[in-house]
Amino acid sequence: MSIGAHLEELKRKHEILARKVEEGQRSPGVSDLDIQELKKQKLRLKEEIARLDS
Repeated sequence: MSIGAHLEELKRKHEILARKVEEGQRSPGVSDLDIQELKKQKLRLKEEIARLDS
């Protein structure tokens, strides 16, 4: 897999996590811990994207 394709895959996963975080924050049944974990995953992806993009 090329770096460009890998970056696109990471960006896609980041967007999916962003949507899950938004949905979780609107749903009363989702715990704060679950949302926090999603945010951590999203941050790790963002950091990896920034590292590969530079």
